[in-house]
Amino acid sequence: MANQPHHAMTAGNTFPALLIENAAKRGERPAIREKHLGIWQTYTWQQVCDHVRNLAHGMASLDVKPGDHVAVIGENRPQLYMAMMAAQCIGAIPVPLYQDAVAQEMVYVLQDASVGLVVVEDQEQVDKMLEVRDQCPHLKHIVFDDPRGLRHYTDPALLSCDALAQKGQAHRETHPRFFDESIAAIQPDDTGAMFYTSGTTGKPKGVVLTHHALIDRARAVEVMERLTDHEDVLAYLPPAWIGQNMFSYTQLMVTGFTVNHPESPDTVMIDLKDIGPTYYFAPPRVLEGLLTQVTIRMEDAGAFKRKLYAWAMGVARKVGAKLLDKDPVGLIDRLKYMIGDMTIYGPLRNALGMTRIRVAYTAGEAIGPDLFVFYRSIGINLKQLYGSTETSVFVCVQEDGAVKPDTVGPPVKGVEIKVADNGEILIKSPGLFKEYYRNPESTLETLTEDGWFKTGDAGYLDETGQLKIIDRAKDVGKLADGSLFAPKYIENKLKFFPHIKEAVAFGADKDKVCAFINIDLEAVGNWAERRGLPYAGYTDLAAKKDVIELIASCVESVNQDLAHDPRLSGSQISRFLVLHKELDPDDDELTRTRKVRRAFIAQKYGVLIDALFNGSASQFIETEVKFEDGRKGKISADLTIRDATVYPAKSAKAA
Repeated sequence: MANQPHHAMTAGNTFPALLIENAAKRGERPAIREKHLGIWQTYTWQQVCDHVRNLAHGMASLDVKPGDHVAVIGENRPQLYMAMMAAQCIGAIPVPLYQDAVAQEMVYVLQDASVGLVVVEDQEQVDKMLEVRDQCPHLKHIVFDDPRGLRHYTDPALLSCDALAQKGQAHRETHPRFFDESIAAIQPDDTGAMFYTSGTTGKPKGVVLTHHALIDRARAVEVMERLTDHEDVLAYLPPAWIGQNMFSYTQLMVTGFTVNHPESPDTVMIDLKDIGPTYYFAPPRVLEGLLTQVTIRMEDAGAFKRKLYAWAMGVARKVGAKLLDKDPVGLIDRLKYMIGDMTIYGPLRNALGMTRIRVAYTAGEAIGPDLFVFYRSIGINLKQLYGSTETSVFVCVQEDGAVKPDTVGPPVKGVEIKVADNGEILIKSPGLFKEYYRNPESTLETLTEDGWFKTGDAGYLDETGQLKIIDRAKDVGKLADGSLFAPKYIENKLKFFPHIKEAVAFGADKDKVCAFINIDLEAVGNWAERRGLPYAGYTDLAAKKDVIELIASCVESVNQDLAHDPRLSGSQISRFLVLHKELDPDDDELTRTRKVRRAFIAQKYGVLIDALFNGSASQFIETEVKFEDGRKGKISADLTIRDATVYPAKSAKAA
């Protein structure tokens, strides 16, 4: 206990208690910053607390009661964060929704949670709410942050955040003790927030998390990583995703650091450089995207710079991660790395906005080992963590000095892990969810009688006590010859290549492995332009013979790698095709957090899977797609199916 921050032992145990505490201890310190019209605006902890008080009174004046659900929809915005705090202060429960979901997707959650008040970011979200209001009998009030485009809206259900705060001030005058009494009544085991999982199968489920569960996990990691209230965080991922919410909301409240909100999703890279976060979080797809940008820039550079980059990255791969882990490295290699740092890694970290990072995490999906090692080798302390919505995120976190590319670290303090007979990982943790909202069947299915949570992931604890995830338990299979088939592992290897954005591997119970591949339009487009290869959009580019050959070289490189892994050498990709359209959450092919909905894809594209496995050289397909405005259209193409070189299994490489 001696090395715990002082406040970890005395701190509040509900979100409202933490808000009051932060205002008292850090009143004039910045809590939330937002970039608006190119200028950073700052809200101090005292300003946040005062505004939350008004919003809470305002919600009470609209008849929001303890236990009611308040939906919050939008990008990261101070008003939306303060609306979540306000709801919690009166015992209501914030329910963040994905802002890019179409209106009809939101209906289920609004109905399931009987939402009466929704707080939204802007006109786009207001329009969605008005569109579905007739299907949501409880929905009475729509509060908005950004008034642009709403001047002529006269619907009585609409109210701006400022107007809600003014209502709150009037309510304060007639109910002066209401706020303090509401906060005093809230207990740690009350529900603090509810998150709907964008499940890869079936309807989303409302995950009920208590104040205690969320706060306990944030505090465990605060102690482990020695986080202080001087950290800077950039909140740029959807607040409806538990990962972002934990980092930029729960940990903001627990540790009292500063959270910065970018101006828009398009300015994230500029804002990242502006802020220079010290504590950073990114799912693998963001890190893949950044690496793609770097690769494109290097391909466009002069011959000398390309050679220097190739040399420096060779040095980095050899010793970069060892230096980060403080392992012994020879003097010559240290000098080479210093030259690389001055010429390549330092400028690269700066270009990525990662110069000040002390701790960076990746989670949400398994990360390919190659991608992970790239960031660590250039001096960024990137670590993997493992968790889920149901566990308040933090189950395992890699510890400094013991970071391996193929594990997610040991259990965080307070967590117990065991592996079931079928290889599924089971968890006990103070951060476990209470239940799935109004869904006792799913709750019973997911929790064992003695309180273990079934994660649905397959894996094992290695000899050093670190957890290794193989894949989703339901996706791990065997090929017809009995050898292991782990699709996610293969897909991550493919996605390391900047030209490949998404991949889906098939092979369970089959005699070979085949794959669908989505090209990265930006990276492959850049590659095509440099070769004078004309194209008219994604479908045209994906069908070009040169592009299919480019992807074949990536597939064969993955196969060479797999040939060295005795457990997975049988999983080399025999045949593949480049899909005629990008997999898209709007077409139900990916979840909102961009996880592949494997069963749905297998059903939708059954004709393509059959063609891959029956030896066809091509296959015609016509696919219905949804556009952003709700219209539907069709894309058709004659897809080329390509054989890939499969290599004989090699004995494992010498360490």
